[in-house]
Amino acid sequence: MPLFHLERAASGEAEGLLVLHHGRGTDERDLLGLADLLDPERRLRVATPRAPLQLPGSPGYHWYLVPRVGYPDRESFEAARSALAELHDGLWEETGIGPERTVLGGFSMGAVMSYAMGLGADRPAVAGILAFSGFVPTVEGWEPSLADRTGTRAFLSHGRRDPVIGIEFAERARDLLNEGGLELTYRESDLGHQIDPAHLRDASAWLEEVLP
Repeated sequence: MPLFHLERAASGEAEGLLVLHHGRGTDERDLLGLADLLDPERRLRVATPRAPLQLPGSPGYHWYLVPRVGYPDRESFEAARSALAELHDGLWEETGIGPERTVLGGFSMGAVMSYAMGLGADRPAVAGILAFSGFVPTVEGWEPSLADRTGTRAFLSHGRRDPVIGIEFAERARDLLNEGGLELTYRESDLGHQIDPAHLRDASAWLEEVLP
């Protein structure tokens, strides 16, 4: 069954597609409000999927199980990737907007899934990856594919006081993408596990460049 998702339409014919993946324990409504902040002129079609997993005693929805931070559980991670592949492919087919005009973004666990889909060798290269407070996952059987992604641009934003996903994960992702030859915009703030409003403004300007 395809993942449930919400959409915010473009004001006219969409010039690109932005897919925003929510964090742990929330749902598809969580990042929908970012659509107008990231794309105030409503040039883009924005989709916000709901993660497939519900956990007993935990609110909201999850993309994968967490044995420890940075290392998603393989089975649930692959199940989420498969579900997102179906959703992304369906959006591209339905809208006629291809991966080359698509940015995959997210917060926390949703940023992890944006990396997982945007850098997966079995998936098409997208225009950009927008990662707030996330990490490039380490999962047996999955490796980031960078040599064939040099046209993909990335925007990373992270708080130095993040108690959930430490700043070292952002630094590791930054170094990995730099070494892989991706064009990178990197921002740090003094905040914790949250999105800095100033970084949202920077990300909005970045989006205009990536999806002109």
